[in-house]
Amino acid sequence: MTKHFFADTALLLGRSLRHIARSVDTVVTTTIMPIAFMLLFVYVFGGAIESGSDSYVQYLLPGILLITVASGIAYTAFRLFLDMKSGIFERFQSMPIARSSVLWAHVLTSLVANLISLAVVVLVALLMGFRSGASPLAWLAVLGILTLFTLALTWVAVIPGLSAETADGASAFSYPLIFLPFISSAFVPTDTMPGPLRAFADHQPVTSIIDTVRALFAEQPVGTDIWIALAWCLGILALAYLFAMRTYRRKIS
Repeated sequence: MTKHFFADTALLLGRSLRHIARSVDTVVTTTIMPIAFMLLFVYVFGGAIESGSDSYVQYLLPGILLITVASGIAYTAFRLFLDMKSGIFERFQSMPIARSSVLWAHVLTSLVANLISLAVVVLVALLMGFRSGASPLAWLAVLGILTLFTLALTWVAVIPGLSAETADGASAFSYPLIFLPFISSAFVPTDTMPGPLRAFADHQPVTSIIDTVRALFAEQPVGTDIWIALAWCLGILALAYLFAMRTYRRKIS
């Protein structure tokens, strides 16, 4: 049964990746907005923002990486919506394939596309002067956290992708996620914010993730932030997976 699931997922993943390869503009589009934010904040606002860092791009990049993921997962919901409306899910149900492999193929496609987008954003940051003396182990830790965050948000994206009534509705859910880093430590230290706003920023999911990635890049101790970040990512992933599978079973029953 497990072998059957992996084989079916690999086959459907190939199908989804071919769609991505034929529409490279999807990956390009998801990187344009984060890169535009990075250029705007570094070269227009950077000189007026006190971040405690010699180079503002050093401070800014972790938040931009999360915005990249949030903008990329909208396409997962959109592609799922199109598959639902095209009737291809019903055709898959008539075939001897593992049911959950259909969703996992979309999720893994999202992961691949988002990792490519993240790599492009990091390359642009390097051209803008970002530098890190972090060890290979620290870079792997950053990759692991971003991968986990991408998987968590992608499973969140599956829910509107399956249940939305329109294509715009399927992808619009990502807009609040894109702007969540703006009320966090992504652009300025949270201690510069008014009391209630600071309380929200300090205790929402992305702040601990951003602070962990920033500390890893800067070769500083991550403290308890890494455990809070992992707890948020794993908690969101588990809940989103359960709700997504419940929605999927209801749709195909």
